Amino acid sequence: MEKIERICCIGAGYVGGPTSCVIALKCPDLQVVVVDSNKKRIDQWNSDLLPIYEPGLDEIVNKCRNNNLHFSADVKGEIEASDLIFISVNTPTKAFGIGRGEAADLTNLEVVSRLIADNSKSSKIVVEKSTVPVRAAEIINGILKANQKPGLSFQVLSNPEFLAEGTAISDLLNPDRILIGGEESPAGQEAIEKLAQIYSRWVEPAKIITTNTWSSELSKLAANAMLAQRLTFINCVSAICEVTGADVSEVENAIGMDSRIGRKYLRAGLGFGGSCFQKDVLNLVYLSRSLNLPEIANFWEQIIVMNDYQKQRFSRRILECLFNTIKGKRLAIFGFSFKANTGDTRESPAIYVCRDLLKEQAELSIYDPKVDPKQIMADLGRVLPDMEQQVIEKVRIIPDPYEAAKNSHALVVCTEWNEFKTYDYKKMYDTMMKPAWIFDGRMILDGKRLQSIGFHVEAIGKSFKRPSFITRSFVEN
Repeated sequence: MEKIERICCIGAGYVGGPTSCVIALKCPDLQVVVVDSNKKRIDQWNSDLLPIYEPGLDEIVNKCRNNNLHFSADVKGEIEASDLIFISVNTPTKAFGIGRGEAADLTNLEVVSRLIADNSKSSKIVVEKSTVPVRAAEIINGILKANQKPGLSFQVLSNPEFLAEGTAISDLLNPDRILIGGEESPAGQEAIEKLAQIYSRWVEPAKIITTNTWSSELSKLAANAMLAQRLTFINCVSAICEVTGADVSEVENAIGMDSRIGRKYLRAGLGFGGSCFQKDVLNLVYLSRSLNLPEIANFWEQIIVMNDYQKQRFSRRILECLFNTIKGKRLAIFGFSFKANTGDTRESPAIYVCRDLLKEQAELSIYDPKVDPKQIMADLGRVLPDMEQQVIEKVRIIPDPYEAAKNSHALVVCTEWNEFKTYDYKKMYDTMMKPAWIFDGRMILDGKRLQSIGFHVEAIGKSFKRPSFITRSFVEN
């Protein structure tokens, strides 16, 4: 293989789609094809309504689609035609058998590896883009070589993504680093160089880091675990702030000014969500146990425990303030995606806050600017499988935030959408039941201004003056 001319990305999701779009934008001489066995998803990529929302993505797709960027359900044909193949398939936490609830399920990775082996008529560079356990490349390599046709060769690289949903396009256009791991053989180094040349079209060489395959795979897991740990740390601090009267935003600012610490991912909230953090931390728990490192496994596991606690703590706080009963009370939920600027709800804290409230027989009016109502109902049905009828009866998806607030006892902010800062809260207050509450799970609202309107305000990491009829006895118990 002398030159990379055609790239195939298997997997048209949150990683494969945006990554391929930016490569097509920056490398107009390359043909980039995103393939997926899910034809409905491919049809969406070929329509005006893309299957995922990312700021800036629509513009790139409109510029490149049908020029050098294509979306196809012909997985086998594109494998055969391409020189370099990205694997960007889902690797969820295993839900069965040994490693259930911790280990990564590599079923999709194995299926795709066999497809590549069976449908390749020329040598390929195969690039592991999905987040995978350490030494997963060995699985791909083993399958490819066991089924290798005479005269063909495969090189397997690890090129993990470091994208944050909501800023994925910006992260791709201006990455902190590009990490490429491969074999230390001459053929492996040549494959690394060919992939590096693609990225060097828009990324400065100093940011392109090359390692061995295993270091690349572990770096991805370790990076996500570190970010999850930082969020967990500041959320633990927020719990102390609420009881002592300290303000977590002031604490964040004070410690974030330390150049050794920095400000990023030091923002208290409802806990982390999304497809990566929990999955990758659990992966490290399983890996550590497999390597007979139980103390290390316990360390990683505590991050998950405290992340769950933060969500439960917020739900209990709502119950406590509403006289320890929310049966039949309507609560307006603002935001259902796991973070702003995305429609992704995977492991969203809002799911679990809503679950806890529904278990207490609350009625919910849910508003989110980007999440499909069907997705909201599916998520709630998944976490409340024995309460399907109650979910249908007690949950309303409202397309207007003012309508969601009407006749509610409280507004509950679960996602940090910027638009939530701009609402006319006096108008909402006038239509709500009294006393009217706001529970700010993302610290985005001006609590003092809301108090001046008449709201009782509770926020993560802050202690506002409470009315005399509320005590902390429920939380303490």
